[in-house]
Amino acid sequence: MSADPNTTVDTAGLTDLARGIRTRMAQVVTGKDRAVTLSVVALFAGGHLLLEDVPGVGKTLVAKALGRSVGGTVRRIQFTPDLLPSDVLGVNLFNQETRHFEFRPGAVFSNIVIADEINRASPKTQSAMLECMAEGQASIDGTTYLMPDPFMVVATQNPIDMEGTYALPEAQRDRFMIRTSMGYPDAQEEVEMLGGGSAHRALDSLAPVAALDDLVAAREAVRLLHTSPALRGYVVSLLAATRRGGDVLLGASPRAGQQLLHAAQAHAVLAGRDFVTPDDVQSLAEPVLAHRLVMRSRDARAASEFVSHLVATVPVEG
Repeated sequence: MSADPNTTVDTAGLTDLARGIRTRMAQVVTGKDRAVTLSVVALFAGGHLLLEDVPGVGKTLVAKALGRSVGGTVRRIQFTPDLLPSDVLGVNLFNQETRHFEFRPGAVFSNIVIADEINRASPKTQSAMLECMAEGQASIDGTTYLMPDPFMVVATQNPIDMEGTYALPEAQRDRFMIRTSMGYPDAQEEVEMLGGGSAHRALDSLAPVAALDDLVAAREAVRLLHTSPALRGYVVSLLAATRRGGDVLLGASPRAGQQLLHAAQAHAVLAGRDFVTPDDVQSLAEPVLAHRLVMRSRDARAASEFVSHLVATVPVEG
């Protein structure tokens, strides 16, 4: 669904809903406003979220808080080296009573799927998620099964240089709308964490803010938010610039541009606007584009620094 310049969207209700979820999550995930905001942006834009950082900094807590804030089914999959694709997708089992095979769906058939430490599973198991994330369906033994609506994957991963991890394939990284990191808490937050499990107690008491129907309607409305031709041209200019860098082996795809625009629309809703500005695009360029680029440099920060440089140098049209 694309934005129609003749369509107006009443953003007041959308903004209240999005801010309500963000506020509820912030009660559990303290001091991580950027990660919480990006989570809500991905949720409302209809994208998938990748949280990347070292163990123990709250990645899974963010994923759980997002899941608890939305009514519907939430399932967690702990990815390990011995996890099989059938453990994720499901399997056909023979029923002795009916004498027929019956499909037993895997954990991926949920509204929000928490894929914990996704890069600890083998590439074969990681690839089992591709069709689900890209097309909202899974093909198993010749039969296609649809994912529930809404459907969102919130994955966590450790840095790829850690022992026992496999780098996500380029095709799968491209399926994540947003990638962000958590960072270490500041000293005061860490002192409070040592004082007791307050975050986990708050998580247990977290009640849903949005029903599933509300979220489906909100996602459709977000896609109708106005984007001017000049703004769309600016997005295309950013994409083109990623393909010309001397240190870039693979630039951003047209899909990346669509994801950036949809994320910017959700970001505008959080800001209480019914139109998208270049500031929305610039704020999200690094978390939406950087993980999709393939760089010559092995430095993990190279792609992020490159995108930040483009945001500072590519002129805004109009």
